[in-house]
Amino acid sequence: MNNLAHQVDLEAVSFRSSDGSTRATALDPVAPIQPKGRILYTCPMHPEVQEEHPGDCPKCGMSLVLKTATANPDEAEKAELSCMTMRFWIGAALALPVFVLAMAHLIPVLGRQSWVDGNASRWLQFALATPVVWWAGWPFFHRGWRSVVTRHLNMFTLIAIGVGAAFVFSAVAMLLPGLFPLAMKHEGKVALYFEAAAMVTVLVLLGQVLELRARSRTGSAIKALLNLAPPTARQVAPGGDHEVPLDQVKVGDWLRVVPGDKVPVDGAVVEGHSSVEESMITGEPLPVEKAVGDKVTGGTINGPGSFVMRAERVGSDTLLGQIVNMVGEAQRSRAPIQGLADKVAGIFVPVVLAVSALTFLLWMWLGPEPRLAHAVVNAVAVLIIACPCALGLATPMSIMVGVGRGAQEGVLVKNAGALERLEEITTLVVDKTGTLTEGKPRLMDILPAAGFDAKEFLRLAASLEQNSEHPLAAAIVQSAKDKGLILESVKDFRSVTGGGVVGRIAGRAMMIGKPDLLRNEKIIGLEPLEAAAIKLQDEGKTAMFVAIDGKPAGILAVADPIKSTTPEAIQELHTLGLKIVMLTGDNRRTAAAVAAQLGLDVVEAEIGPAGKVAHLRKLRAEGKHVAMAGDGINDAPALSEAEVGIAMGTGSDVAMQSAGVTLVKGDLRGIAKAVRLSRATMRNIRQNLFFAFLYNGLGIPVAAGVLYPFFDLLLNPIIAGVAMSLSSVSVISNALRLRKVRL
Repeated sequence: MNNLAHQVDLEAVSFRSSDGSTRATALDPVAPIQPKGRILYTCPMHPEVQEEHPGDCPKCGMSLVLKTATANPDEAEKAELSCMTMRFWIGAALALPVFVLAMAHLIPVLGRQSWVDGNASRWLQFALATPVVWWAGWPFFHRGWRSVVTRHLNMFTLIAIGVGAAFVFSAVAMLLPGLFPLAMKHEGKVALYFEAAAMVTVLVLLGQVLELRARSRTGSAIKALLNLAPPTARQVAPGGDHEVPLDQVKVGDWLRVVPGDKVPVDGAVVEGHSSVEESMITGEPLPVEKAVGDKVTGGTINGPGSFVMRAERVGSDTLLGQIVNMVGEAQRSRAPIQGLADKVAGIFVPVVLAVSALTFLLWMWLGPEPRLAHAVVNAVAVLIIACPCALGLATPMSIMVGVGRGAQEGVLVKNAGALERLEEITTLVVDKTGTLTEGKPRLMDILPAAGFDAKEFLRLAASLEQNSEHPLAAAIVQSAKDKGLILESVKDFRSVTGGGVVGRIAGRAMMIGKPDLLRNEKIIGLEPLEAAAIKLQDEGKTAMFVAIDGKPAGILAVADPIKSTTPEAIQELHTLGLKIVMLTGDNRRTAAAVAAQLGLDVVEAEIGPAGKVAHLRKLRAEGKHVAMAGDGINDAPALSEAEVGIAMGTGSDVAMQSAGVTLVKGDLRGIAKAVRLSRATMRNIRQNLFFAFLYNGLGIPVAAGVLYPFFDLLLNPIIAGVAMSLSSVSVISNALRLRKVRL
């Protein structure tokens, strides 16, 4: 079984806790998880429509789909595809003889046969076309009637009126020929159009079958994700282990994972040990050792050992479930550009009905004999060729495929609006720690002032910093633990936002942070330490000043290595035409050293959370389209302020909740992928809208008969039906090309 790195190619999602350890955690959902047991269905084109049972959308007539993704197709979805397929094949088998009989007079061998225009042929066409139109095509009449009742005219309104008009006209002409004037008759008989009604019905059915199949293909990324979880779990019970369906596993259950098994849910090892292949989380193929107390993630693959785990997150709460929720919500969200299609569609159907009526009247007034026949045929052709299904599919199909393609590359898009806005981004604002750098600082230098022992200096500093959640504090604490130093408890601990920390250790007053913090606390004599810090900062290190008992006590220098992928990512982003701005709370010298090393365009240092928001507002006021990439809680306000917030998957849950895009691995190269995905998706949407508008713009006048006075050319309703189906297929096929786009 291929792992996610090969199958879906999602990358790392690891989150740091306050003690600096790494843990797996779930992404914040885009929307609240729906209550367990409640199944909702929604419309692919109108996500605001939600029902508790399958059916048709009251606005567009499309079939509703499950809101919650499943690894296997929904029974209702399979039933609809099966039903439409059966209707298509039976309808096609009956419609083909109708078409042959109707066109027989054009075939040289058959055209001279007397039965071709005889009553037997006409009655056989009527008998065969009736089940095609009223059984195979019944779903279209049902949806068309609902569209009238709910006053949401749509594609099925036009299909029902067009097909119904062609059939009823023909049936009346055959059953009650005396109602028609002699001028409408050829050799005493009124022309029939059963073949048009039957063939159009079959062609629309074919379009529905192709659309349903394509819709299932757009969810392939989600289904690949869901298939990573095993269908069952081995539950540990007093009477012995037994297998239970995965959806029956509850929080607190003890589960056994044997060699080669997939870990069923998120949890912790309570017994045994093994090595687990976590490439779906870390992107690394090397197995990770797991012992009692270690966290394990659902979907990862166990190695040669066996262990018992306690379930801590199940169902939609698991990491895998949260990712699926995010991708699913994004696929159903609406891009702002869809508003254009919606506005056009809102007035399109009434306009088409008016054009069809005008076509009928003009042919009755100006057309050649038989006028009524020409009027009906051309009015029906207008209705059929104007079917706006291609227009309605243009945007949602591209969004669904594009979001799924992003998920395969570890780019999780929260909503379609973020995907659309990302295309226009000209400036990318990035945080330093955890975004450009690894976010795992290491203590590099311990420089105590005269009169202070280095070990005692580090022990006291680490004792104070153990209460802090800052990554730099974690580096100091970890260094002290590595040296075997015993840390003491802290009293009167206080954290100063953007400044440092203050507290008392064994009766001694302690301060660690920036020089401004120490000065504000009445510490004097910092000049020698500041001079020593300059060299450290020029090397890209962060110097943290320490004061003990009201006196300067020394410097701790921490360095956060630049991610190995960052230089390549910056180069790719520059190639895409983006300007890179770094905003960081670090000191200017350290920030400048990092910026110079990476070739960033602008660097602003010593900026707090409020300052980042202000700088983003300034950039936007200058007319720049700004995206912000960050990973910390302090980045959340800026992520919300940016046109597109991009969160590192290795960062805080709050940051990801504030962002429109999450990079699962926390690799900046994912931003380049996201930009390419946005540009490809929006280009695809515009192509689809162009095809849809061009098709209707050219097709309707031709169907109305504008070419007849010049070229004696009319558009048969059957040809209109073919063109209508091909337009939908072309839009779907173009959207599916996004599955192969290179990011």
